[in-house]
Amino acid sequence: QVQVVESGGGLVQPGGSLRLSCAASGTMLTINRMGWYRQAPGKQRELVAAITSGGTTNYADSVKGRFTISRGNAKNTVYLQMNSLKPEDTAVYYCNAPLMGVDYWGQGTQVTVSS
Repeated sequence: QVQVVESGGGLVQPGGSLRLSCAASGTMLTINRMGWYRQAPGKQRELVAAITSGGTTNYADSVKGRFTISRGNAKNTVYLQMNSLKPEDTAVYYCNAPLMGVDYWGQGTQVTVSS
């Protein structure tokens, strides 16, 4: 059973930065593609950024140039560096770690951008 744990959310002013961390444990396999999703109140969950084990990334248009996803040195870890944050980035951010046809999700971490 894979467990996914996120951390790093919080309250930040517009223009500020936050770094989210995610670690997936409980497997000896390397999870090829890990991603960050977010869900704002009243909206559907959306992909923010994803990265493969080979380093290929993709981003939502709304975060390109502001957010950077990266893999950590430890197996199945991923980070999301968020710069130039805007109020519309406010959401619960979830880490996704799909493995062998099963989607594993973390519990989510709240990011609030407000003055």
